[in-house]
Amino acid sequence: MRIEIWSDVVCPWCFVGKRRLEKALAGFEHADEVEVVYRSFELDPSAPQHGHELTTAVLARKYGRGEAEMRQMQEQLVEVAAQEGLEMRLFENVHTRTVDAHRLLHLALETGGPALQRELKEALLAAYFLRAEDVGDHEVLRTAAVGAGLDAARVDEVLAGDAYAEAVAADVAQARAYGATGVPFFVVDARYGVSGAQPTEVFDQLLRQAWAESHPTLVQVGGDAEACGPDGCAVPGA
Repeated sequence: MRIEIWSDVVCPWCFVGKRRLEKALAGFEHADEVEVVYRSFELDPSAPQHGHELTTAVLARKYGRGEAEMRQMQEQLVEVAAQEGLEMRLFENVHTRTVDAHRLLHLALETGGPALQRELKEALLAAYFLRAEDVGDHEVLRTAAVGAGLDAARVDEVLAGDAYAEAVAADVAQARAYGATGVPFFVVDARYGVSGAQPTEVFDQLLRQAWAESHPTLVQVGGDAEACGPDGCAVPGA
């Protein structure tokens, strides 16, 4: 079973949703047969390469709210994240571009598969939300990528050019084709779509329903009857 997750590395609900899905997978008996792949989604492609303005101010302006009101909303999110074991530093986060982070996630997927990509995804989310680092900064990205296990020379090569930019754009286009207008957005076996950081119980239900449909249980009818087996054939009346 494959789960594709459209998300951004500066999306706090994406981090919360990641933890909730992980909890559901931890209690799922077929978790070893579930492949999780991350897809790109840029919340703000027009964001500056090196962020300096705090995200709180940017969001307040975008949604026409005062900074105090926006901060109050963020405080509620911080409390929700803490329930998932995440100590987010939302009030220190800067508004920054994420396309380069997504390009590295594609590099990780191509060179090390979903496992390496997940390591890098976690590293990038932790850098931004837990340490309030600028994930548009190439030094921050390089440190996260190499720390996750990517080849340093290849990371530098990708950051110096535009490799995987088309793959990022293709992910965004696919999200739109699915009708996703925000993230996180989860797609299971290209059949089930789930929007938002749903409760762990919803992910648990999703996993079991998708598994049951892709691995139907054989329903036997009738009682026992004569048959042949490794020890020979049953003889009626014997």
